[in-house]
Amino acid sequence: MPNGLPIVSDRRASPLPALGALVAGAAAVLGLLLAEQQWEVATLAIVGAVALLIGGKLGWGEVVHRSATDHHRWITPVAWLTAALVIFGLREHNFELLMLCTVMLYMVAGLGLTVQFGYTGVVNFAAAAFMGVGAYTAAVLLLHTGLPHVLVILAGGLVSAVIGSVLLLPLLRTRGHYAALITIAFGILFRTFLEVNDTLGGPQGLKVPGMEWFGLVFNDAIEIDDETEWSFYLRYAGLCLVLLFFAYHFVRRLERSWLGLSLDAVRLDETAASAFGLNGAAWKIAAFSIGNFLAGMAGAVYAMVTAFIAPASFTFGDSLILVSIVILGGLGNPLGLLPAALIVVVLPEKLQVIQEYRFLLFAALVIAILLVRPGGLIPRRARDYFPGTGGR
Repeated sequence: MPNGLPIVSDRRASPLPALGALVAGAAAVLGLLLAEQQWEVATLAIVGAVALLIGGKLGWGEVVHRSATDHHRWITPVAWLTAALVIFGLREHNFELLMLCTVMLYMVAGLGLTVQFGYTGVVNFAAAAFMGVGAYTAAVLLLHTGLPHVLVILAGGLVSAVIGSVLLLPLLRTRGHYAALITIAFGILFRTFLEVNDTLGGPQGLKVPGMEWFGLVFNDAIEIDDETEWSFYLRYAGLCLVLLFFAYHFVRRLERSWLGLSLDAVRLDETAASAFGLNGAAWKIAAFSIGNFLAGMAGAVYAMVTAFIAPASFTFGDSLILVSIVILGGLGNPLGLLPAALIVVVLPEKLQVIQEYRFLLFAALVIAILLVRPGGLIPRRARDYFPGTGGR
């Protein structure tokens, strides 16, 4: 060590840990979705929990992170290709593909909450309501207009962001739990409005036409030959993956940019940020609008996937599920949304014995995470201010 300075190695990490994590993750997702027996699901859940615990103790997470960081230029495309292969592997399974679509759409809405809650500190307990705004917008436009369906998805996000602006004034005038109460009140009022509005179907809900793209009807079965037929949900799963791809990379680029730095500054200390010329109110407005836009798009696609929406689909309990996913995965880390969404969405569906107690399970998981691992399953790493020195 000349002059008392440590020698820093420039040797790149092996890509094998990152590739191994991708393969293990894909196998775990397929295994969880395809498991039919209760004991198989329980075994997979226990094995996964033990693996995460042992991996955390042995520092495997750091090894995988460095491997993925050093080879991110090709590891990232491989990761998305792996996700596409998982979807293709489920091509003949309707229910499993529907659950996977739900997981991906919840992740998109969770990305919106990540921008609001994780980056800026704006609490939103009405994420499901904003998904509902996007869903009902899509339903109305699909039923009464000839607007291209891709534009319907964007319109769902825009209307959700515009309606969310109604809450901006009271949100900016309050802080902490008072702001949270405003979003809770909005979610309750939104459901009540839907239930008493016969034009929007009332409590019975609305049927929603399926997605169409250049003459391709997504609700038609995919017939390969006389004996082979793939699920029509395969098309929707591909659509959800594309939406998740753009939403994820948008949020990650936002986080790494000077915009993300400003959002972090407002969250950490709004007074100090104001002293350096940052308008805290403006950044909160931007974060709230972006988050609601993503939730609205997720809701619009959700309406097409399920082909039916009702007020009971967007309750305060569903908003708590979305908040649980964000906290469980790791507040402020988009990557943690995947394991958290699988746990919260898929596990109760597969383990029917806990179906009636799922909210109790979610509450227990959140409390356990906050006590044992406050950062979540995959904690957010410290911001890297100097590119090329190990950033994410």
